[in-house]
Parts: sequence; C-alpha cells; structure tokens
Amino acid sequence: MADCSALQFVSPYAFEAMQKVDVVRLAALSDPELRLLLPCLVRMALCAPADQSQGWAQDKKLILRLLSGVEAVNSIVALLSVDFHALEQDANKEQQLRHKLGGGSGESILVSQLQHGLTLEFEHSDSPRRLRLVLSELLAIMNKVAEPNCEFFLKSSELFESPVYLEEAADVLCILQAELPSLLPIVDVAEALLHVKNGAWFLCLLVANVPDSFNEVCRGLIKNGERQDEESFGGRRRTEALRQLCKMNPAQALRVRGMVVEECHLPGLGVGLTLDHTKNESSEDSVSDLVCFVSGLLLGTNAKVRTWFGTFIRNGQQRKRETVSSVLWQMRRQLLLELMGILPTVRSMHVPEEAEADMEPNVSVYSGLKEEHVVKASALLRLYCALMGIAGLKPTDEEAEQLLQLMTSRPPATPAGVRFVSLSFCMLLAFSTLVSTPEQEQLMVMWLSWMIKEEAYFESTSGVSASFGEMLLLVAMYFHSNQLSAIIDLVCSTLGMKIVIKPSSLSRMKTIFTQEIFTEQVVTAHAVRVAVTGNLSANITGFLPIHCIYQLLRSRSFTKHKVSIKDWIYRQLCETTTPLHPQLLPLIDVYINSVLTPASKSNPEATNQPITEQEILNVFEGLMGGENARLNQRYGITAQLLVLYYILSYEEAILASSKTLAAMQRKPKSYSPALMDQIPIKYLIRQAQGLQQELGGLHSALLRLLATNYPHLSIVDDWICEEHITGTDALLRRMLLTDAAKKHSPKQLQEAFSALQGNHTQVLQILEHLTLLSAGELIPYAEALTSNMNQLLYPGIPRRILQTVNRLWMALNTVMPRRLWVMTVNALQPSNKVVRRQKYTQKDLMIDPLIVLRCDQRVLRCPPLMDITLHMLNGYLLASKAFLSAHLKETADQDIRPSQNNLMGLEAPEVTREELKNALLAAQDSAAVQILLEICLPMEEEKTLSNNGCGRLQKGIPGAANSSPRKKKPKEEEEEMEVEGDGEKEEKSLLCNLREVQCLICCLLHQMFIADPNIAKLVHFQGYPYELLGLTVAGIPSMHICLDFIPELIAQPELEKQIFAIQLLSYLCIQYALPKSLSVARLAINVMGTLLTVLTEAKRYAFFVPTLPCLVSFCQAFPPLYEDIMSLLIQIGQVCASDVATETRDFDPIITRLQQLKEKPYERTRLHKEPAHKTGAGDTSSLDPNVQLCQCIENTFIEIINMSVGGV
Repeated sequence: MADCSALQFVSPYAFEAMQKVDVVRLAALSDPELRLLLPCLVRMALCAPADQSQGWAQDKKLILRLLSGVEAVNSIVALLSVDFHALEQDANKEQQLRHKLGGGSGESILVSQLQHGLTLEFEHSDSPRRLRLVLSELLAIMNKVAEPNCEFFLKSSELFESPVYLEEAADVLCILQAELPSLLPIVDVAEALLHVKNGAWFLCLLVANVPDSFNEVCRGLIKNGERQDEESFGGRRRTEALRQLCKMNPAQALRVRGMVVEECHLPGLGVGLTLDHTKNESSEDSVSDLVCFVSGLLLGTNAKVRTWFGTFIRNGQQRKRETVSSVLWQMRRQLLLELMGILPTVRSMHVPEEAEADMEPNVSVYSGLKEEHVVKASALLRLYCALMGIAGLKPTDEEAEQLLQLMTSRPPATPAGVRFVSLSFCMLLAFSTLVSTPEQEQLMVMWLSWMIKEEAYFESTSGVSASFGEMLLLVAMYFHSNQLSAIIDLVCSTLGMKIVIKPSSLSRMKTIFTQEIFTEQVVTAHAVRVAVTGNLSANITGFLPIHCIYQLLRSRSFTKHKVSIKDWIYRQLCETTTPLHPQLLPLIDVYINSVLTPASKSNPEATNQPITEQEILNVFEGLMGGENARLNQRYGITAQLLVLYYILSYEEAILASSKTLAAMQRKPKSYSPALMDQIPIKYLIRQAQGLQQELGGLHSALLRLLATNYPHLSIVDDWICEEHITGTDALLRRMLLTDAAKKHSPKQLQEAFSALQGNHTQVLQILEHLTLLSAGELIPYAEALTSNMNQLLYPGIPRRILQTVNRLWMALNTVMPRRLWVMTVNALQPSNKVVRRQKYTQKDLMIDPLIVLRCDQRVLRCPPLMDITLHMLNGYLLASKAFLSAHLKETADQDIRPSQNNLMGLEAPEVTREELKNALLAAQDSAAVQILLEICLPMEEEKTLSNNGCGRLQKGIPGAANSSPRKKKPKEEEEEMEVEGDGEKEEKSLLCNLREVQCLICCLLHQMFIADPNIAKLVHFQGYPYELLGLTVAGIPSMHICLDFIPELIAQPELEKQIFAIQLLSYLCIQYALPKSLSVARLAINVMGTLLTVLTEAKRYAFFVPTLPCLVSFCQAFPPLYEDIMSLLIQIGQVCASDVATETRDFDPIITRLQQLKEKPYERTRLHKEPAHKTGAGDTSSLDPNVQLCQCIENTFIEIINMSVGGV
C-alpha cells in the first residue's frame, strides 16, 4: 500500500502505552502521535469508569491534563454528545431499506439529499451529520463486501481519500465503532477498510484506539484471506495491512504468523512477517528465524502446509513481475545474503604444489568455515534442498554459484563438520545441475579428493563413528554396481526429506566416481583398511563401514580383486553390543554366500575364506567354566550369539547347496564336530531368549536353525522343563540361597559321593544346596555329578537322593545337554565293563543311539535314572535323523556318480541312498521301541515275587495272566486285595519301581507314535509279547491309531500276526468302544469264521485257543456282536466234532449243551467252568486238540454268559 507511505502510523511505543494505559508514556508522546489516539483517550476521560480505585482517579486527572492542551479534543467531545441510540435506529432502518431495494443506491434515511460532494458536506456539517455521513459510507462498503461471490474491489470515496479530513474521518470512525459495536463489528469494519484508499492507515488507527481487539482483527482478516496472497491485488493489500498492524505491535507478529500457518492462508504474509522479524535480530552466527520458519514449513510433518507453501514458491516463480516488492524475491535475497555472510572470505581455486610439501598433514590450504558458522551452513543447505526438491525453486546463477562455494568449503573436524560435509555431498548428488562449468567441476573433484584424504582425520578428531568416509565408499560401490535407486534412497535419507531425483541426472557423477576418484579396486582396497565400528549397535545411526562392506560383498568385489575380508568381518562381529544393529545378520548371510559360491563359473576358486575354528573358539573361551569364569570373558554375549548364528547358517548353507557344489566339484571346508561339541549352543539360546527385544530377529533365526539342524536341542519337553527351572519358583529358591550353598565345591561333592555307602546325609545336604543354584552355576559340578551316577545304583540309596540328582541333571540339561549326555552315557555303562569300559563320543551316540540302552541293568529299575536315560534316548534318536540327513547331503557327489554311470551304459542301483537312510532310521526306531517294551516285562526275580505276592505284579500288568481283559466285580477285587497284603509289604518298592518305569516308557512311546505313526505300524507288524498288550493299550494314549492298520495286519499270511492282531483288537475295543472299533471287530469275527474252514487241525488249535478269549472282549464292548459270536462258537464246535466223528467218543452231548447255552443263556444266573475230567472226556482223549478246543469254547460260552448276566 504505497498510498499510505506519507501518512504517520501509530508507533510501537505508542501502541504499547495504549495497551498498558501507561499515562507516563502517553505523556511523553509527541503531539502528532497523541493526535492519533485522541478518540480513545477522550472516551476514557469522559465515560464513567468501571475502575473506581484511587490510582485510576489520579491517572484520569493526568489524562485530562494531557488533553486540555489539544484543540481537536473539542470536536471529539462534540461527537460523543450525539444521541447514538437514535443514530443506530436510523442505521438499522437504512439497512432494511437497502436490503429491500436489493442494495441499490436509493434514498438514505441517515443522510438526506446531498447538495455538494461528500468532502464539502463533511466540512460544513455539524457533529451528528458527520457521524451520519461516515456511517452511511461505511455501511455501503460493508454491504457490498458481504455480497456472496464478491470479487475484490477498491471503493473510491472522497471521505477516506482527502488528506485534509483524514484525521477527522478517523475520529468519527473510531467513535462510531466504539459506540455502535453491534452495528459495526470491528472485524467487519476492518474487512471493509481494505477496500478504500488509505485503508491500512485507518485500520491501524482503529485497532490502536481499541488495542484489545488486535488478535481478533488479525485472525478475522487471515481467515477471510486468500490461500495465495501474492496472486491477487486484494491479497497483497490484505498482506500489507496485516504487516502494518504487526509493525505497530511487533510482540504479536510471530503469533500472527502462527495464525497464517494454522489457516494455510496468506503465505506471503508469513514470509513478510518473518523478514520483518529477521531484520530486528542481532545475532549473525545462529540460524536465522527465516531459515527455521521456511524449513519448518517444507520439512514438517504436515503435508497440507507443505503443499500450500510449495504452491506459493512455484506460483511466485511463474509470475513475470519479480520485483523488489515481491515477498518471494525479498525472501530469496535475504537467504542469499545470509549464505554469503558465512562463506569463507579467502578461497584458492588450486593448491600450490610447493605448499603441499611444506604443509603438515591434515591441514588444508583452503580457508574453511568458521566453527560457529557450521550449524548455520548445514541449516541453509537443508533449506535450499527443500526449496529446490520439494517446492521446485529454480536457483539463479548467483544462487547456484554461492551454493557451490558453500558446499565445497572445508569445515572444522567436529561432529557438526562431519554432518555438514555429508549434507554437502548428498546435495551435490541430488542437484548435479549446480555444477555447470568445467571450473566448477574441477572444484567439486578437488573437494571430493579432500574428503577422501581427510576422512580418517575427521573421524579420529570429531569422535563420530559414522563419518562421511563410509558414505563416499558406499556411493562409490553403488555407482560401480549401477544401483542408482539405492543412491537416491541414501541421499534422501541423509537429507531427511523425500525429493525426486532422476537417475539420468547422476550419469556425470557416476563417471567422475567410477573413473576418476573411486575405481572398483581402490574401493575394495580402501574398505578393508577402514576400521571397524567399536561397540556397534542399533544406537549408532548413519552410514557405517558395515554398510560399505555389505555392498561390496553383494557385488563380489573382494573375491574379484582377491582382497581378503575375513579378518575385518571377524573383528566387527566381535565389536558388537546390544541393541543389535539391523545390518549384522544380512552381512553374515552375504558373507557366507561369498564363501560358498564362486563369483563366476570361469573362476571357481574366487571365494572368500571362512572364519577359522581357532578364531571361533576364542570367542567362546571361558564360557563353560561357570559364572566366575564368565566374568573374565573377553567377548560379550552379542558377539557369541552372532558367531553361533554364523556357524549354524554356514553349516546349513553347505548342506542346502551340496548338490550344486558337488556338480561344480567344489567341497568347502566344514567345521569339525569337535568344534560344535565345544560350543554351548543351548546355553547361548537361553541367553538370547532373555534378550529378545534387544536382539531383533536374531533369536527367532537361531531357533529356526536349531530346529532344522539340531532337533535334539529343541525338544518341546525341554522348553516346558525350562519354564519350571527359570520361572518364578527358581527366583524364590535363589532368594533362599545361603552362603553355605555357595561354599560347596565340585571336589567336596566328589568326596561326599566317595563316602556315599556309609553316609547318605552329606551327599543329600550338598545336593539340596545345589538345587538353589542357577543352571549356569551348576556347570562346574556336572563332571562330579555324572561320574558318580553308577554309585546310585546300589541298594539302600534313598529315593530323595535319586530325585535330587534327577532335578540337577534336568537343570544342567538346559545349558549343556550334549556334553552332559555323553558324560552320563559313559557313567552308566554296565559294571562288568569297568576294566574294558569304552569311552563313547558324541558321534558314536549319534550313529548308534541304542548305545544309551546298553547301560547297567539296574538303571532299568531305577525310575529317576531311567527318566534321564529315556530323555537321552529320545534326544539321540532325533540327533541321529539329523546326522544321517546331513551325511547324505555332505556326500551328495555320490548321487551324481550314478547318473554319470548311466551315461556310460552302467545300471544304476535300484534303491536310492535316501530310501536306505529311511529304512535304517525305521529299523533304529523300531529296535528302540522293542527294547523298551522288553524292559516293561517283569524279570525272573520279579515273577517269583509276584507269585509269592498272590498276583500283585500280574494285576499291575494288564494281560499278564492268560485271560481276557474283562472288568472284575468290586467284590472280587476286594478279595484279591486281602490276599495280596503280605506280598505288597514284602517288596513294595521293587513293584512300584517297575510300574513307574512302565509309565515313563509309555510316555516316550506315545510321543514317538504321535511324531511318526509309521513307527507304531512297524512295531505292531513286528509284534511283541502278548502280556504287554494290556499295558500298551492302557498306557499309550495314541494306540487308537492301530485301528487304522489292524485290517491290514489281519490280512497277513502269518498265523502269528493274525493272532496278535485279534488280541490287540480285543484290548482296543475295551479301551476305545467306537464305531470304527465295531466295524474292525466285525471284520475280525468274519476272518475267524473264514479261517475256520481253511485251517488244518493243528493250525486250527494253534489259532483259536489264544483268540477265543478275545471274543469275550468283543461282546463286552459291543453287545450287538453277541449273535455272530455265538454262531461262530457253535460252528467251531461242530467242526471239531466232525473231525472226531470216527472216534468212539460221542460228542453229541457237548454240541447239544452248547446249543442250549446259546438258546437259553439266562436259565442259570452263574455258570462255572468245569474241569476237563467232568466234561465226559476220558484221560486218553483229553490230549486230543479238538477236545481241548471244545473245552475252550465251553469256557468262552460261560464267560460271555456270566459277563452278560453280571451286566444285567
């Protein structure tokens, strides 16, 4: 608003005095300044105040004294004497009239027909008429502004333009607004004043006389403003008016700027206010408010604000009118001045050769940035990046030149200097158009060379691990591998903003990097010399050497140029800590790939070297020596877990690519089993479990590798057991840990075991104290504990000692399972092998897991030790599977030779190595099951004891007696229990031990059958003693799966298998009375009927004598089968009778008896089996198989009838 430039505005001093009603300051104002504030002061002096205090009375007197010497006060007093109520009524009537006439200029109620122009009328009028003239003119403008879709207009009004009457008009305006606030809201009046000449001046006077309305007026004007104020004349007038208001009240300027951003209106005003504020700043070193404000708009999180301000920049560039009055031009000029203000004053475009020889190292002949300017320079660079990349600013030649000068300046070696160089480098990559001339290109190349030379000095001096040297190296590698998108991501990440960079714009930089500065060989040689990052963790951000090495490994640069990287990777893995850096696992994976896979087929030897076994052992040194030894460890848990991940991944990768490597006739070195045995894998996994949050994905990756390659270390039971060992109970036990428990040494434990036969108390006391220790603290006691296990087999050892040893063994199993298993197997060998006892190794036990069961026979009747033995057996069976699978993959070259033989015309073997492996595993598992089932049988001495104990053991083992598995009546059980009493007291412990061992074995067999149902099928096709059927069916919950293959087992040609199938089915029907069991039982009855017609006399006797009792079980489980079974029994009897029809003995009475039993089974409530001599058969005939079979049939009849009657 140049039209107001000659007028005097209210000064900030005067406005502040009005705001605070500071009479002393008001008295100090000059007459012209005081004249502008008269309307408010006169009203203040004449109107009745709300403040009745003595202090205000004194201030009022001073105001009256101040006004007494001003002539214009009289006219204002006259204005205040008007009847404003009548004036308001007339104004409302005029508003209604105008509304009715559609806003036309008809007759005015406020002002009668004017004889002269407004100016003359105003001059000749008295106070009431002056008020009406101004009010009428103001209402006309306000009505027009309020019209919908009204474009901006400039109203020509003599009243507001004549310089002679401006002050009087302003007085009238202020009085009107103060006395008629409902008719003339101050925000609407302010909006109307924008449409008249000198509107900004009138607006400032109006607000100065009502200082409390400042924020309200500013917010209203901003809210009604344009989104882009520089685009329209009205927007520029509004912006200028608001800037004048803020000059009058500079304390609120930044608050008004906040309103601008909040509403996303008038961006020019926001920049203008910032420019006004920046001019008042005194500090030259700190980042200016302009830089902070514009950076906040473009780099903030509010996308709406970013788009709004970006549009302001783009539109400003498109306008032809780029003059000094443009806010955008003023902003760019101010930014350029700030940039030039921090540039080094002396700068040489070339380095004198004679100077280089005399210079000290790390000293640049270029004058660099001052340390106090570095942060400001970085902020300016980011701002220009945002302006060009986000807002689309096109720099002028002058701006581009000065920017390049700043980017290629040399900062001091401080963290801020490192940051500045990184930003400058990324800005060069993002905006390569800044380099346009050969001289500028030479300047950039020299600066990049300086970066390479000074990188080590900067890192050592600044103390920043992530320096710009790694970024240079990384960009060079990306250029060599043509990964331009990765460079763009790197630039955007470093600059902290997402900008669009065309890959084609990087072509010139790529040429400079790959041909002039960083050739691929230079990159690889330099990368190896870069120091590893100390204590590398996720807390260290930025671009590190590990990023560079990772990219070089991916591009196979090290193998291509025969540069060894193994030592660097090993050192970096050792220099790690938590939280885990996310680049470590990808680095290990790509390194393993570079070790196993050649860089090219033409050069199969071009691979990296793996980490040596000795280096790996150094990492784990002292880990298995207990808690005290671990305090002196050289490497932390993070390094150990990473090396473990490397070993497991390396071994898995070798097995996964075995066929490919065999085809290439390459066999990479695999780590020895001895090395793997020395690494406490399970202990490390437990440590990782407690650090899952800090290790990222390392724990889950280790679990996957463990389940794949070491299934015996990831048994579900072990994880459940660990919950008890490491849970709340363990914490409570450690709270009870006394000094006495800590004092027991492994040597004392060994001495206590040596005196075990004479003193049980000492061993028990030490063992109880050891249970309070953690699993890791028990490691030193493992040798003494396992080596003395054979002493626990002697009679008289208290059960509590055995159970405590079992608990300690299970605790140790969570941290050192493999080593513990080997020691335990060797300790439990039979005592007759003491002289020639063999020391088994881990490999021996994986090749032949059944070695575990070749232990001392006393272990088989010691439940706590048997529990340990079964745990080891399960583990070694799983380990054997993994071992054989790995062995097949390791020797995959043998699978390729047969195909080569086929080409030569030779026949390939009929059975593959995979099938042979599966057959071996099946035989191994089934042998283990058969041995375990055999253990469940009572020994000879146990049978003797059971006979003396009146069948206690027989009752303990279902099916041990040669009778059907029918349920006994409660009365019968009571009678048996009374007779058993003496035997139970005699050898109760032995009998209980057998039962407990049977339970433990059944649990393991259940797990094996569930894991692989084929094992159950194979074992039952092989068969096992009939006496164990009751035990297996009742004790193994998964035995119901046998119903699936019993039809196939019955169909076998061997009579023994058919008998075993029917006997097994009889137990299953009682245990699982299901529809499926019914159908299989019906099938078995039909098969028995069929076999009756085809079997010879001898085979018939051998088949039916053991299977007839099973029919009782079928009837008990499924009563609907009663008719079929009775018919079968009659048919068998008839066949037997027909075979002896030629003999003198008459069998008709027997057949008749059977028919009667079938037709009238309930004539007798209880039938008893009759001895053979009472059935009518003589002594000479009793040896006849048919006679004996008939006796069995009759007994079966009687049992079925008794069972039926008892059921009723």
